[in-house]
Amino acid sequence: MPCSAWRLAAGENLPSLCRVTSSTELPGLTARLDKLCYHHGGSSLPADKPHAFVYFITIQNRSDRTVTLLGRKWVITHADGGQLVIEGDKIVGETPRLEPGEEFSYNSYHMTGDDATVRGCFHGMDEQGAKIHVQLPAFALVIPRGEEK
Repeated sequence: MPCSAWRLAAGENLPSLCRVTSSTELPGLTARLDKLCYHHGGSSLPADKPHAFVYFITIQNRSDRTVTLLGRKWVITHADGGQLVIEGDKIVGETPRLEPGEEFSYNSYHMTGDDATVRGCFHGMDEQGAKIHVQLPAFALVIPRGEEK
């Protein structure tokens, strides 16, 4: 499925973060936020979203199975209550294959006009074809005070 994004109005039901049917969380497969960097302004950012957050993520396979990560889903909840859902195939254009003991690291970014909370999930398959997923603990995108619009 190609990447898609949509907004939910405040109060709407939030779709399941990992809605892959019969997917199980694989013990030993972990995802973590390694680093979060803030950038304000500049001609490269839209006027309504002058705040950019660059995040660095690592997915580590400490399980006893080889896994292939096929996609991701992010739910970004903004301070005004609006939610942006982003999901799609691949992770920064890749389908990483992780043998036991291996990890995959990448970075990406999100532009915003206000503070937000991010939740993420990665899904894939193990070497036996079982659907698996791993959740990334939620993290906050907090605009430094004095940098607001």
